Amino acid sequence: MAASEFQLFQEQQRSNWVRLRTLVILRWFAIAGQAVAIFVAVRIYELQIAVGPASVVILVSIVANFVSGYIYPTNKRLSEREAFSWLVFDILQLSLLLYLTGGLNNPFAMLVMAPVTIAATVLRLNNTIILGLLAITMMSIISRYHLPIATAEGVVLDLPVLFQFGFWVALLIGVVFLAIYARQVTTEMHTMGEALVATQLALAREQKLTDMGGVVAAAAHELGTPLATIKLVSSELMEELENHPELLEDAELIRSQADRCRDILHSMGRVGKDDLHLRQAPLETVVREAAEPHLNRGKRVLFHISPVDDGALTQPTVPRRPEIIHGLRNLIQNAVDFSRAEVNVDINWSGDDIVVRITDDGRGFPQSVIGRIGDPYVKRRRASEDGSKRPGYEGMGLGLFIAKTLLERSGAKLSFSNSRRHGHASWTGQATGGAIVDVTWPRSALSETTRNGSTVIGENKPNVAWP
Repeated sequence: MAASEFQLFQEQQRSNWVRLRTLVILRWFAIAGQAVAIFVAVRIYELQIAVGPASVVILVSIVANFVSGYIYPTNKRLSEREAFSWLVFDILQLSLLLYLTGGLNNPFAMLVMAPVTIAATVLRLNNTIILGLLAITMMSIISRYHLPIATAEGVVLDLPVLFQFGFWVALLIGVVFLAIYARQVTTEMHTMGEALVATQLALAREQKLTDMGGVVAAAAHELGTPLATIKLVSSELMEELENHPELLEDAELIRSQADRCRDILHSMGRVGKDDLHLRQAPLETVVREAAEPHLNRGKRVLFHISPVDDGALTQPTVPRRPEIIHGLRNLIQNAVDFSRAEVNVDINWSGDDIVVRITDDGRGFPQSVIGRIGDPYVKRRRASEDGSKRPGYEGMGLGLFIAKTLLERSGAKLSFSNSRRHGHASWTGQATGGAIVDVTWPRSALSETTRNGSTVIGENKPNVAWP
């Protein structure tokens, strides 16, 4: 699913994230707090407020809770319209209660931010904006029109005009800030959750392909003996049936089909199930296996293999783990997609590190998002900072996130940069060119994986000899 499609789906499904029970429970807490506040104000502080009308407003909220519990099951997932209606009701109910109890002179006016914050997490953006404007409008109205609060002596409790204005500004800023903050955090959490699910699916698919390779090789090894027996017996039957042409033809068919089974199994898995190559292989072999699906896509993919120093001339053997292969494959695919004609894969190693560098001759990563590459669904860019658009850039994000996550699970560290060998200078004077991705593993990380992953196995067993 593309990033834009996912975000549209996410917007459409936001209201389904909350159950009716959640809003009902929150409203019960609000009802209890409102009732206690009025009781304390009247009985303890002896303030004069419109207790009767205020009680009616609280009673309406109680009735709404009971009616919703009677009509709907408590585990009902609210639709967009239903959630919006409930939150509008909460804002109006609280605003009316504040009108009866002093307006912005009542410190509990800050609770108007709660419904807007909930809306930012469960509603679409346009409905969240409407609720925010409704809350600000109601606060503006009750700041000028409200019933006063008076002491037992009849003294009206009124904040100075400047304080009331400051409180109104604080409420306005609070509504806007909390809504933006809650929406951003919630969106990022669910985006990351979806991206991690996609990563797990990609890893599971790669693991399944790896397991299938092992199963095929095991089948080739195990079926070798019975196929050899069939071939031997069919050969003996052919000798005995030389004088029976009609039966000799059947024996020859049996032998030819046994040979065909042998060839099929040989092409699917040429070595036995205990082959070391199924679990670990030279570094170059693993990288080439990852790049194989993208070698014939009209772009040159060049491999450069060399040690960094003379102290480590032998090419290291690394585990053929699905996360390593799939992660490198995604990076190479990205380079091939955005290159003009050529992709270079440099494979280097030393006594301490293993480095795979993937470079392309395209336009490189946009400068405005290069520090956020690897986050899921990165798609925004500033044209003034990026210069020319990178072709197809909207499609990247999730693939790089999957690659980065999988490779980091294997102990690698990734860095993203732009080359100065190609491209042109941006308006800032900084050269922009082909993208560079460096994947670096400490050799100890891969060697520990090999030991702890129980990949130390016996020598290869020879294939069954065919007569």
